[in-house]
Amino acid sequence: MAEPDTLRRFLFEGAAVRGVMVHLDATWRAVLERHDYPEPLRELLGEMMAAVALLSATLKFEGRMIAQLQGSGPVTLLVVEASSERTLRAIAHWNREIPAGDLQDILGDGRLVITLEPSDGAERYQGIVELTGSTLADAIVHYLERSEQLDTGLWLAAGKDSTAGLLVQKLPDSAEGEDADFWNRISQLTATLKRKELLELDVRELIHRLYHEEDVRLFESEPMCFRCSCSRERVGNMLRSLGKAEVQSILEEQGEVEVACEFCNQKYQYDAVDTEQLFASDVAHDIPPTTQ
Repeated sequence: MAEPDTLRRFLFEGAAVRGVMVHLDATWRAVLERHDYPEPLRELLGEMMAAVALLSATLKFEGRMIAQLQGSGPVTLLVVEASSERTLRAIAHWNREIPAGDLQDILGDGRLVITLEPSDGAERYQGIVELTGSTLADAIVHYLERSEQLDTGLWLAAGKDSTAGLLVQKLPDSAEGEDADFWNRISQLTATLKRKELLELDVRELIHRLYHEEDVRLFESEPMCFRCSCSRERVGNMLRSLGKAEVQSILEEQGEVEVACEFCNQKYQYDAVDTEQLFASDVAHDIPPTTQ
C-alpha cells in the first residue's frame, strides 16, 4: 500500500539518472473539499498537483514554484503552487461543460507557465511554452526539453481519493554518450507502469517491480501537505495597492470590505476601523519629520 502524502527521491547507483515519486492523499482531498470540480477537470488538477510536487523536488532553492495552465477552451486556468517546505495548494477555473478528452479538448489553445519565486527576494524566473501533446505529462516533458534540455520521463495518475506521479530524469552532468543505453532501458522499464500500480503501490514495491535488476538508492520520505499561503497581512497589502479611494468606495457601498481566498475559501473582513488602520501607516509616511 502506498505511503500517504509523501515524496521520495531515488538515484540509480553508477548512472547519472535520478527519480522522484510522490503520493498525495489528504493533501489532494483538502483541495477537493473546498471546490466542486467536474470529473475531467478534477483528474487534470490532481495530475498537475503531483507533477508540480515532482518538479519542485528537482530544484535546489528556497521559495515557491507556481505552475499555470492557461487555455481558451472550457477550462481557462489551473494553478498549482508548491513551496520548498513541501506544501501545496491548487485552484482551477472553467466556464462551460467540460468534455471527456485529451488536454487540447479541455484547454484548447493554451500555454504552460512556470514561475519560481525565491524566498530571499532574489529575481524571479518565469518560463512559458505553448501547450503541446495530448496529456499533461506530454506538455511538461516538452517544457523541460525546451527550458532545461533534460531527458525526462513523467507518469501521472489521479483518482477520487489520491493522486500520484513518478519522474525519472537524466542528470545534466552526465558525460557525452555516457549511459545512453542505461537511460533508454530505464525509460522503457518505467513505461510499463500501470495507472493502478502508480496509485496503489508503495514506492519500494514499485521500484522493485520496475527496476529489480538495477542498484537503486532510495532516500528518506518527505511529508507533503496542503497549506495556503494567504494571510491577513497579504490581503492588506493587496488592498493598499488598490488605493484608499477605491477601498473607501467599496466600504461605503457594501458596509465592509470582504476578500475571500480562492485557494482555501478563507474570508477576510475589513470594517471602517480596519480600513482606517490599514492606510494609517501610509499617511504616517507622508508626514514630514519635525525638527527641534
